[in-house]
Amino acid sequence: MIDTPAETLGSAVPGPAVRTAPVPPPATRRPVRLRALDGLRLVAALMVAAYHYGGRGGEVTKAWGSSPRFQFPTLHTLFAYGCLGVQIFFVISGFVICMSGWGRPLRSFFASRASRLLPAYWVAIVLVTAVMALPMLTYKTVSPSETLVNFTMLQMPLGAHRVLGVCWTLWAEVRFYALFALCIVLPGATRRRVIMFCGCWTLAAAIAGGLNEPVLDAVVMPDYAPFFIGGMGLYLVHRDRGDAYAWGITAVNWLIGQQVAVRSLWHPVTPDMFSYRSAYGVILVVTLGFLAVAAIALGWLDWANWRWLTVAGALTYPFYLVHEHLGWPVIQALHRGLGIPSYGTFLLTVAIMLTLAWLMNKLVEERFTPKLRALLNRPAG
Repeated sequence: MIDTPAETLGSAVPGPAVRTAPVPPPATRRPVRLRALDGLRLVAALMVAAYHYGGRGGEVTKAWGSSPRFQFPTLHTLFAYGCLGVQIFFVISGFVICMSGWGRPLRSFFASRASRLLPAYWVAIVLVTAVMALPMLTYKTVSPSETLVNFTMLQMPLGAHRVLGVCWTLWAEVRFYALFALCIVLPGATRRRVIMFCGCWTLAAAIAGGLNEPVLDAVVMPDYAPFFIGGMGLYLVHRDRGDAYAWGITAVNWLIGQQVAVRSLWHPVTPDMFSYRSAYGVILVVTLGFLAVAAIALGWLDWANWRWLTVAGALTYPFYLVHEHLGWPVIQALHRGLGIPSYGTFLLTVAIMLTLAWLMNKLVEERFTPKLRALLNRPAG
C-alpha cells in the first residue's frame, strides 16, 4: 500500500534496438482485511451501549425504574465514559474511508457507502417504530410525517425528531463522506492531496470552533473533525509508517480531539447531569482510542486474525442502530417484569441485541447490500 516510484525498464546505453516481450503490469494488491479493526468497532459499539444502559447516573429511566447509579453502584462511573465510543468510531471511520476510497471512482464510492448504510438503517427505523407503537409501551413516539423523513437520513438538518437516537452520528458520517468525495475521490486520491485536505480541514475546524457560526459548524464539524482527520492520518501511517506528515496530522488532531472531548463531555459533579466524568478520564479514553487504531495501522495487531472478528465487525452497525431504543423495552421486561438482577439484565440485553444484529446482518445486509450496490453502480443509459 506504500507509493513507490516506478522501476526503470531497459538500459540507457545506446545500442541496437532489441525487440523484447512486453512486461506485464504488476498485479494490483488487494488490501488485507484488518480484522483487529473489526474487533475494535464492536468494542466501541459496546462502549456506547454501556453508556446508554448504565452510564447516565443522574437520570431516572423508565426501564430500570430508578437511576442507573443505583443499579450499577460500582460500574456506572466507568459506563459514563462509554459515550466516547463514538469518537473512536470516527477515528476508525477516517481510517477506513481513506483506505476504501483510495483509487475508487466517485460512482463506486457512493454506491459502496449508500449500500453499506441504508438497508440496515431502513429496517432499524421500521423495527423501532413498530415496537414503540405497541400499546403496552409508554415511550414517546415520532409522528408519521417525521418518521418518513427519517428514511432520508436528513432529519437533523430538516429539524425533524429522530426515530433512532444514535442517528446524529450518521449525519456526521454522511457529511464526512461528502467532504471526502468532493475533495479526494472526485479529483483522485494521492498522498499529497490527502495531506492538503487534512491540513486545510484541521485549520478550518479550529477557526470554526471559535466563531460559533451554525452553517460553518455544519460543514466543517469542529467537534468531530479531529477524529475523522486523525483516522485519515493513521491510514497514511499504515501506508508508510515513516511518513512524518502523517504522524504530524495524527498528533495534532489527537491534541485537538482530546480538548474538544473534554470541553463537550466534562462538567462539574451536579445531580442534574446525565453522567459524571473527569477530564483525565476523557483524555485517557480518547488517547487509548487513537493508540488502538495506531497499533492496527502499524501492524502490531496483525496477529489478531481470527475469523470471528470479521463476524463481530459485521454485527457492529446493526447492533449500534437498534441497541438503544429496542434495548429499553427488553430491560424493562427482564428487570422489572421478571425480576432479573441488574447485571444479569444488562448482559442478557446485550446478548439479545447482538442476536437481533446477527439476524439483521444475515437477512437484510447480506441479501440487499450487494443488490443495492450493483444497482447504484449500473451505468446510466
